[in-house]
Amino acid sequence: MSNALPNKIAIITGAGGGIGRAFAIRYAAEGAKLLLPDINLKKAEATAKLILSKGGQAAAIETDISDEKSVQKMAKEAIRLYGKVDILVNNAALFAGINPSLWNSWSVESWDKFFAVNVRGTWLCCKAIVPLMVKQKKGKIINISSDSANLNASQFLLPYSSSKAAVCQITKSLARALGPSGINVNAIAPGLTATSASLEQENAEEQFAGTLDIQYIKRREEPEDLVGTAVFLATKDSDFITGQIFYVNGGATIN
Repeated sequence: MSNALPNKIAIITGAGGGIGRAFAIRYAAEGAKLLLPDINLKKAEATAKLILSKGGQAAAIETDISDEKSVQKMAKEAIRLYGKVDILVNNAALFAGINPSLWNSWSVESWDKFFAVNVRGTWLCCKAIVPLMVKQKKGKIINISSDSANLNASQFLLPYSSSKAAVCQITKSLARALGPSGINVNAIAPGLTATSASLEQENAEEQFAGTLDIQYIKRREEPEDLVGTAVFLATKDSDFITGQIFYVNGGATIN
């Protein structure tokens, strides 16, 4: 690896599996020291253990990003372990177990849960970590949105795609608010990615086939396809980039 993140302190939420796990492994390989909050502590510990076995530095903590006290505990643990936070990757989100449905078939409870985790959770993590970055006059926040916020198929995942559209708006608003403090805020919008969460959905093969139809690159997106962008946005090479949404989806979305 290029050692692009030497001794940088990074928080990656939801790193127990899927895309978050791929981010954590690559960040550690690039020299970052990690705190891995996840609602599933065992999975986060497994990721941390793998990183430690390869000579990296990582610690896991159980965190419910939709709960402010839990998120504040996460921030305090980062300071206890490392003394600062350089990078926040807001990756944790509710997606596993959902299946495409008509727009009016979702329950109020489902709608509220998507927004509690995907939107409020992203905001709470920023709220807890930004003051630490402001003190050091520098920081990188990378939010994970989804291209479903900008595709026709989003009508069948309405609460999820709406919550991810809100993450895009949080990104743009915070970029404006935090730019004077030296903090960059950007987002990555993946396409349908071959994680356990997506592969376990009903009609997964059908969904991937439909995705391939609209992609220019004719293969499934893998978690590893996203890590290069996540590394770039965490380095000094992206210091003059903020408020942007990076679609990493094989060409399914063209701006």
